[in-house]
Amino acid sequence: MIIEQIYTGCLAQGAYYIENNGEAAIIDPLREVKPYLERAKKSGAKIKYVLETHFHADFVSGHLDLAKESGARIVYGPNAKPDFDFYAAKDEEILQLGSIKIKVLHTPGHTMESTCFLLSNEQGKEIALFSGDTLFIGDVGRPDLAQKLVKDLTSEMLAGYLFDSLRNKIMPLSDDIIIYPAHGAGSACGKNMSKETTDLLGNQKKTNYALRADMSKDEFIKEVTDGLLPPPAYFPENVMMNIHGYDSFEKVMERGMHALSPEAFEQMANETGAVILDTRDPQVFVKGFIPNAINIGIDGNFAPWVGTLIPDIKRPILLITDEERNEEVVTRLSRVGFDGAIGYLAGGFTSWKNADKETDEIKSISAEKLAEMMQTTEVTILDVRKANEFLSEHVEEAINLPLDYINENVEGIDKNKTYFVHCASGYRSVIFNSIMRARGYHNLIDVEGGFKAIKENSHIPTTTFVCPSTLK
Repeated sequence: MIIEQIYTGCLAQGAYYIENNGEAAIIDPLREVKPYLERAKKSGAKIKYVLETHFHADFVSGHLDLAKESGARIVYGPNAKPDFDFYAAKDEEILQLGSIKIKVLHTPGHTMESTCFLLSNEQGKEIALFSGDTLFIGDVGRPDLAQKLVKDLTSEMLAGYLFDSLRNKIMPLSDDIIIYPAHGAGSACGKNMSKETTDLLGNQKKTNYALRADMSKDEFIKEVTDGLLPPPAYFPENVMMNIHGYDSFEKVMERGMHALSPEAFEQMANETGAVILDTRDPQVFVKGFIPNAINIGIDGNFAPWVGTLIPDIKRPILLITDEERNEEVVTRLSRVGFDGAIGYLAGGFTSWKNADKETDEIKSISAEKLAEMMQTTEVTILDVRKANEFLSEHVEEAINLPLDYINENVEGIDKNKTYFVHCASGYRSVIFNSIMRARGYHNLIDVEGGFKAIKENSHIPTTTFVCPSTLK
């Protein structure tokens, strides 16, 4: 028997490959299915099942393409009603895979169709639980994402269902069962996930706040729903794509992989109103870019930030990338449902400059220079980190405006005032500055290296550090 976790760091997402006696199952696959097909081919196995734990919100699953290319059956648990052919498994139904068994456990709460898959080995011993978004390492799935799918359903009601699912279906299982969740730290599908991506159920019973044995249902509901931030704007769109279907990955790639000359790129931008998305390193971007381009660097949490910050998932996108990374960028966009890439700038930004096209830049300043300036001049510092990061420690008198909410909350920014903008290390602040510059805010200066660089410069006063885990 083979169990492999296929983890994608930028989405903090775990897909799974299970194989026994020439048959394989894939759990929660990503959009591009070639790696799963190649993995099965390597072992000479046939993919029998594509098992979906629920309708995902944070990524578009590859279930449709994978089923089409492999002949596998898409399987959901109870309450799932997608618009395509699938097998509706019953609660506690047994799925045979080679000589091993997979038991279907309906565990509503994160969503109403949420399902876990309990794996038994050839001897019949239960050894692993693929827990989807029902149970994470250190947390449980947030109960506020499925409200719009079912009339009169509230997050408190979903949390109540989740309490029952955990107590009645999962906690009675053996302590030595390995938990394989769908996400780890960094995902917006929970609020307290561990950086570890697997654990024993027994250890989770001891350490996971939501699995306390003496916890009442009311206490559980309060703790699980407390402190939930609004989900990223693209989540509902991804749910709908996973329910109703989407273009094939090959078609999306074909659209996005058009190489455009600077002239063709400029014409396409004018004709389509496309988002100009520059995925180069932030510190390279600030030194020169196409006017009105926004920067979301590919070497960061690229796809989640795209989904959070670009409001219209269907809007056309034109790309500026580093050489040889065009395919990677289009792939990662498609994972979160942004299928609108219509081409990239051939030769990258260098070709744009060589064509004598107009360019722009963002002013930046080192933390050391900022400290010197603060000795003689009153400055306004804008911290675009998350609220809990800011509350934990920040520059004295700084203003907090998290990048996450740039589309909802920028009324307080004065176009005529100069702001020195920073995040933790420089990735998010450049995103913020590029978006605001495209909107006509030209007096934002980026602080190189972010709060890390500021902390290393003792001349800039900061508040006393408070551990984030103690913040409410």
